[in-house]
Amino acid sequence: MAKPTLKRLPAKKRPRQAKSNSRGFAAADTALPELTGDALAAKTAVEGCGGRVTGSYLDPLGGQPLLLAVLPIDQVEPTPFQRDVSDAHHKRLADVIHRTGIFLDPIIAITAPKGFWTPNGGHRLAAMRRLGAKAITALVVPRREVAWQILALNTEKAHNLKDKSLEVIRIYRHLLQEGAGQPEREYGFYFEEASYIKMGLCYEQNARFSGAVYHSFVRRLTDFGGDTLTQSLAGHERHAATLIELDQKVAEVVVKLKAKGLVSPYLKTFVVARCNPLRFMAEPPTLDELLRTIRGKVERFNVDKIRQEDIASSGGGGADEE
Repeated sequence: MAKPTLKRLPAKKRPRQAKSNSRGFAAADTALPELTGDALAAKTAVEGCGGRVTGSYLDPLGGQPLLLAVLPIDQVEPTPFQRDVSDAHHKRLADVIHRTGIFLDPIIAITAPKGFWTPNGGHRLAAMRRLGAKAITALVVPRREVAWQILALNTEKAHNLKDKSLEVIRIYRHLLQEGAGQPEREYGFYFEEASYIKMGLCYEQNARFSGAVYHSFVRRLTDFGGDTLTQSLAGHERHAATLIELDQKVAEVVVKLKAKGLVSPYLKTFVVARCNPLRFMAEPPTLDELLRTIRGKVERFNVDKIRQEDIASSGGGGADEE
């Protein structure tokens, strides 16, 4: 008899291949002869901080006004919820810019309470500062909400689970200041996956949390809800606390397996996989129910029954235990 399985999650909706030259504006139609509203306010902010607007135009896809500007470098900071800059990456980037002698990739900038934020350009900004630059070229976007779309925009360096999760929880906290009473699902685009909120809370408490070991089932059983951001955060914090405790229990089992002489870089993955019944369940449980079940199995885990070949046959999964 076939084992019951959960239904596959629907694939993310992506735009279909469009007919050539069927969308947006022709090049000749992107001229912006006059600035008004947010675009005018952005121009005023640029000039007010000592910068210079060198051009303006309508985005050829969506028709949004954009400004090309040169900003004093000390007036620009990364968004406060952005991932930490990679020291090695920005040094390599600085070396390339130094050798070419020209800065060709403008950062994206938005107006901030003081100066400008860049939601996409942290490494370029750090590289230019390393080189001692006085100013930096920026594409200034009058729409401040672009700052919350950092995960969709940032393509400088691939995010791992830890980077992405920490950025999401930082974005979540900043959105709490602006829309704490709004339903969480209204901000789903900014967070990408609801599970990243829980993972981010875990990584805040433990930078070496083994998120990849748990993320697959947390992602499967987590979705954006209709409760407010404030209300939803309480639930995420409860789950994060449970995951931290579970990770500690799993680590204790791993210590026992290593003391027995068993070797693998994926021992945590192995233990959790042996204790996770989700793939055998016809109907998915709640995340709370599954975490209780896994914890109970981990606490009863009998290391005396485990052989090295059991671990080898599991394949290790490839999850990063850091």
